[in-house]
Amino acid sequence: MKNLRNLCYKKSGVDIDKANKLVDWIKKRAPKIGGFSGLFPIDKKKFISAGCDGVGTKLKIAQILNKHDTIGIDLVAMNVNDVICCGAKPLFFLDYFACGKLDLKIARSVISGIKKGCELAGCELLGGETAEMPGFYRKKEYDLAGFAVGIVEKKN
Repeated sequence: MKNLRNLCYKKSGVDIDKANKLVDWIKKRAPKIGGFSGLFPIDKKKFISAGCDGVGTKLKIAQILNKHDTIGIDLVAMNVNDVICCGAKPLFFLDYFACGKLDLKIARSVISGIKKGCELAGCELLGGETAEMPGFYRKKEYDLAGFAVGIVEKKN
């Protein structure tokens, strides 16, 4: 089954083996990186859990359907799921919204979805970045990334 999945990914242009080689290379240079999220000790009993993710190709579907509010909810879910898998409680979220030309209606819809996702996840939307890069994206096209941070107590 794993080989079949890799074959399907590779056929679509995604090289899992190459991505794994990159992760191995990174781990040699940053040995404390985590799996889905990274853990950083803040004292003897507590750790910060942090993760960064996007929504993948679902972003294209949102853009084709001109449905931008739910992609923000999904962005928060993708990130918070990575943070809570170690038992952490999500604290806050940061977003990155990049576009060629800022369309306020689209941006407000996306950010409203992000805010709703944060409410559902029990965390605070703390801030983010809006990057307007004329000529880099097509009209009404944008990219999204998110960053979730949580806290977890060390179990004995």
